[in-house]
Amino acid sequence: MPIPKAVARFNLKVTNPILRRMAWWAPGFAILTHVGRTSGTVRRTPINIFRRRDRYVIALTYGADAQWVKNVLAAGGCEIETRRRHIRLIAPELVHDPSLGLVPRFVQVVLGLTGVDDFLVFRVATSG
Repeated sequence: MPIPKAVARFNLKVTNPILRRMAWWAPGFAILTHVGRTSGTVRRTPINIFRRRDRYVIALTYGADAQWVKNVLAAGGCEIETRRRHIRLIAPELVHDPSLGLVPRFVQVVLGLTGVDDFLVFRVATSG
């Protein structure tokens, strides 16, 4: 069960502006840049992100129906800024994983308590 929409609205107005100042360099965080499907507005959303071998994984704490998720799926990818690097992510895939094996153990505990078990999994775009 995703985190309630009321919490998402609070985070959008209060927490996200704070996180935007640090998420681009802090371990386990990133700024995800995506474009609105109908508005065309470029948006920058702070997220938690995890590297899993050759993939990047984002836990969908607000569910798969969050607007940024829909935007990324419609575009077929996004760009993140993490650890002071810009990375183009492609081929987003919605994954339901009740075992929570896609994320580190300490994150599994938090997600288990909140009932989050849906993820967005990406490949890294290769240049060339």
